[in-house]
Amino acid sequence: MDMIELAREIGRELQKDESYLNMQLARQASDEDQALQDAIGEFNLKRMAINNEAQKEDRDEETLKRLNEEFRAVYAKIMQNENMQRYNDTKTELDAKVQRLTAIITMCAEGEDPETCDYDAASCGGNCASCAGCH
Repeated sequence: MDMIELAREIGRELQKDESYLNMQLARQASDEDQALQDAIGEFNLKRMAINNEAQKEDRDEETLKRLNEEFRAVYAKIMQNENMQRYNDTKTELDAKVQRLTAIITMCAEGEDPETCDYDAASCGGNCASCAGCH
């Protein structure tokens, strides 16, 4: 089996994994949540209104302030939605797994031992300056 086929096999296995399946269920629930979809639509309209106002030469700072407050309120409403929270949680879990897989492959490409190299996302503080390398 060549490396590309091995990558495809990892992809097939990933799509069988509980974290992937949970994320797909959460995505479907979010997509079917009409209140959430309405709020996302409102969010996008607010964002466009802010962009339109900000690009005007004679923009009204009070209007921009009001639109930004409305924008933040809609965002908070979206983020408080149970289906959105579940989707974010399951997406974070899946992303961590994919990041770990990618890091292991990258470490191997840099000469690390495939049997022992690993990546612990919990130890990552986000500041790459002190990192030995995950990418």
